[in-house]
Amino acid sequence: MIKSDVSGFLGKAQAGVEMNYFLDRKFTATGGLDAWSDRNISFVIGGRYYPMDVLFVRARGLLGENDLSIGAGWTKPINENLRFEAIGDFYFKVDFSVRVGVAYVFRRKSE
Repeated sequence: MIKSDVSGFLGKAQAGVEMNYFLDRKFTATGGLDAWSDRNISFVIGGRYYPMDVLFVRARGLLGENDLSIGAGWTKPINENLRFEAIGDFYFKVDFSVRVGVAYVFRRKSE
């Protein structure tokens, strides 16, 4: 059984832009913006841990919304630089979100 407080198509939509800097192969530092259709825009800081290349867990702080989130995601390479991502997040203010998106990987030039 699923309970939701969404009333209507995109009645409670969320969008975000995020940059991840790989500190090493398994850890990233994250910064970005999240916006909700029924709330404010928040600055996001956090990180990801990749136990496998296609799976990650993440923790983020949302400044503006004054909340924390923890979540997990799956990523599927489309080509060398483009990836599809699906993420589920739990917010401590008792919200849950499911997102899908596209990630672009900037790679260093090999010398």
